[in-house]
Amino acid sequence: MITRQAVADTIAAWLHNDLSLDGLVDWAEQALMREDFEDAHAATIAAVVSRLGTADVRSFGLTWEDCEDLLKQLGYTAHVEISAA
Repeated sequence: MITRQAVADTIAAWLHNDLSLDGLVDWAEQALMREDFEDAHAATIAAVVSRLGTADVRSFGLTWEDCEDLLKQLGYTAHVEISAA
């Protein structure tokens, strides 16, 4: 089952460069085909995952602001942490 937490974790993996854009889009496309979303939030999860599935299309892309908005829809917030290398 795909939960809000799972979607938030996937977005976070992309933001941390642990998941490529192609990997993010592939995950979203597979999730949409399975349609196994957490019942209480199915419509929101489906909308967010649908948006992630278009992230590789040049006219859509995926910005930091997009991720903030998507996470907010899921009930999460994003924070940036900067540290010395």
